[in-house]
Amino acid sequence: MSPLISTCQLDSKCGIKDEKNPLGFRHSGEHFPSHTNHEITMAQQSLFSACHRTDDIKSFTISPAKELGAYESLWAREKMSFKKMADLFRDNPGTLPSDLVKKDEAISMSNTVVGMLKKSGIGHYGVRIHRAGEYPEKIRVAQNPIEFLYFQGIWDLVEKRSVAIVGSRNASPDGIKRTQKLVRHLLEDDFAIVSGLAQGIDTAAHTAAIKEGGDTISVIGTPITDYYPRNNEKLQKEIADKHLLISQVPVYKYSTQDYRYNRNFFPERNKTMSALTEATIIVEAGETSGTLIQARAALYQKRKLFILDSCFKNKKITWPEKFEKKGAIRVRSYDDIKNILLKK
Repeated sequence: MSPLISTCQLDSKCGIKDEKNPLGFRHSGEHFPSHTNHEITMAQQSLFSACHRTDDIKSFTISPAKELGAYESLWAREKMSFKKMADLFRDNPGTLPSDLVKKDEAISMSNTVVGMLKKSGIGHYGVRIHRAGEYPEKIRVAQNPIEFLYFQGIWDLVEKRSVAIVGSRNASPDGIKRTQKLVRHLLEDDFAIVSGLAQGIDTAAHTAAIKEGGDTISVIGTPITDYYPRNNEKLQKEIADKHLLISQVPVYKYSTQDYRYNRNFFPERNKTMSALTEATIIVEAGETSGTLIQARAALYQKRKLFILDSCFKNKKITWPEKFEKKGAIRVRSYDDIKNILLKK
């Protein structure tokens, strides 16, 4: 069966970009026009028709355009949340987003969101849908697994062995140095570096990976149309072009609701980040840090959780000992990580 856009990405000119050559178009057509009749153009149909339902012997063709619109439409419903979305699919096993939304509604929303992506200057992007093609099944271990992902960059990186490095937004100079040292060691052992593009430890991890010539993946808490923090726009664009950027955040919903509600997207991405990786390493974090959401998720998902020894020596916090009792691993040297992840 044909996978979902398995070797290609979408671009705002109805072109297809080769993932292994993210800067080179294989072909392109006209810009997505504005629509008043909510119909998908011929250019869009050909662009979005490259996948099949993987669990269906009849192999019904799936339209990523329609699934995009349906996912966004589900999120546009009042008081929708990740838990409610996951419950909806648990209550309707075997369904796709488009099975739960009227066709006209899905197409209309698809046209709206595609227009928003174009207006934001998104030149290329792809989607991954549960039950179709190259969706990463490993994220199904999350408590409320995601049905639909946006991405930019080289999707193949999602299959590479990877480790998440996370920590405080207000990182200390020592925390930055420890992050850089960790990144060098992990790259030497051929791991991709995963983080969330936040200020502080996340930024240090991504930046060090790029500087050392390694691979990095960012799982962001905003749509691919947005940049947070704003001063990471250049870094986000570099990751989107040369590495891999992933978002589970609905474009339309995010743009229409108050920023205070949009904050809730950030902790949820930590759960997906944990599921996507073999392990999470916490460099430093305060007692109420959002990093601890990922720590709890890692233990729930049966992923390895490593905590640097310096966290245990910080007398202002008590969370390291609590997580160690639950199964987290205290890291006194990189060998404590390597001996577990590379154990033969």
